[in-house]
Amino acid sequence: MKPVYQLSIGIASDHAGFDLKNAVRNYLEQLGASVYDYGAHSNARSDYADYAHPLAASVEGGACDFGIAICGSGNGINMTVNKHQGIRAALCWTAEIGALARKHNNANILSLPARFISEEVALETVKIFLETDFEGGRHQERIEKIPLCK
Repeated sequence: MKPVYQLSIGIASDHAGFDLKNAVRNYLEQLGASVYDYGAHSNARSDYADYAHPLAASVEGGACDFGIAICGSGNGINMTVNKHQGIRAALCWTAEIGALARKHNNANILSLPARFISEEVALETVKIFLETDFEGGRHQERIEKIPLCK
């Protein structure tokens, strides 16, 4: 896997995730990653789907290596990005869950619940998620069964 400073990472949130999105974006930029911000661009009320679909499309199409999706509970934005056939998004609230999402599920978007985790836990989860390799093997066989269409 590429080091974080060589990754291109898309990030999106709704209004509830706006502050955490900015903290994560700043953290990733400090690490040297190329970050593409798909919105929201303020903490004014917004709908996560408006930002989730462009994020998912950028990861699915290869413009971004990974994505980070944030909303209040993490659920809505996670459900939305997972509608894209090439996306395996995982809702994670600890670094351990983030590591397992990469190791066992080859997750390509990390979803975070802004209202339920601290900034410190979010940044640790982001770091571990991006640094963890997929194990392949039996896990690859399992993820090949996820798509409804091939």
